[in-house]
Amino acid sequence: MKKVLNSLIFKLLVGVFLGAVIGLYSPVWLMNIIVTVKSLFGQIIFFIVPLIIIGFIAPSIAKLKSNASKLLTLAIVLAYVSSVGAATLSTIAGYTIIPHLTIQPAADGLRELPKLIFDLQIPPVMSVMSALMFSIVIGLATAWTKSDLFEKLLDQFQNIVLTIVSKIVIPILPLFIGTTFATLAYEGSITKQVPVFISVILIVIVGHFIWMALLYGVAGAYSGKNPARVFKHYGPAYLTAVGTMSSAATLPVALTSARKSDALRSDIIDFGVPLFANIHLCGSVLTETFFVMTVSQILYGKLPSVSSMIIFIILLGIFAIGAPGVPGGTVMASLGLISSVLLFDEAGLALMLTIFALQDSFGTACNVTGDGALTLILTGFVEKHHIKAEV
Repeated sequence: MKKVLNSLIFKLLVGVFLGAVIGLYSPVWLMNIIVTVKSLFGQIIFFIVPLIIIGFIAPSIAKLKSNASKLLTLAIVLAYVSSVGAATLSTIAGYTIIPHLTIQPAADGLRELPKLIFDLQIPPVMSVMSALMFSIVIGLATAWTKSDLFEKLLDQFQNIVLTIVSKIVIPILPLFIGTTFATLAYEGSITKQVPVFISVILIVIVGHFIWMALLYGVAGAYSGKNPARVFKHYGPAYLTAVGTMSSAATLPVALTSARKSDALRSDIIDFGVPLFANIHLCGSVLTETFFVMTVSQILYGKLPSVSSMIIFIILLGIFAIGAPGVPGGTVMASLGLISSVLLFDEAGLALMLTIFALQDSFGTACNVTGDGALTLILTGFVEKHHIKAEV
């Protein structure tokens, strides 16, 4: 019970519930305080976003090395293609399904929020796109020059950023989300959308299984092996991922599940499964793509343009490779992307964080189970080309 009470998802649910109740019944003076606290927390989170991008993306690129093996390159390409493919499927589903959901634009008949008591501006050290470009340039230069010392510094910076996330961002997230839901409830924009949230979560879970079926179908066709010889062993890994919401935490169980398969080569398992646990986040990407479209429709009364979604998908695939395999890693790493490409404000980002967290366990389970399919493709590749993996 204590573990449940201390879990992030429980704290987020409490924040959502209390925020909505407080927002419905708050007097103006209390809302003055709430909107001020919300603004302050938002400034802190958005200040940290560029640091998260640099801390996750740059070390991942630096690790590729200038003499990266064909197998490593193929693994990265597979992870990227799978993420972009999942996002594309989700986008098509979004344009097809979301217009038929009963969603009333949040702008209809809203109450005006009280003014801030004070407005403390904490501008980020650089923009999101500058952080992404900086990460790519530094990561590539480190790989090209084989700068082992700087690579270690990037790894340490990543650990620092992860600590910032765990010690600062995660603790204030329930409060930020609670205050955001309080403002949404006060305005009257969120209480009528609860059935929509339930619907989209169920739709996304169905999408996970569709994408996993496609991945294993392609893997089986390429390798010439029955994919059931792999995914039938992934039940424990799937359930563990649902419980932990972390690809990294599920890794020991995923390795055990993969090693039970007689269709996978052992050295490829040892190479592919840990690698994909960190760079292959297809379920999380599929989820995030559908959710940003839903939130856009709810808060802004329209779906993002096709051109914006194309740019978002291409960049999200890169962000997913660099995102950590921890709860909410994908959406945390891409907050700046959502705000800069899709122009979400604080309310949109908070809503994204909340509904993403409520189903994050199923997205993680899709990620982990999908890793088995990509490992099967790698096995087929090395067997067809008669090569051994370079670990």
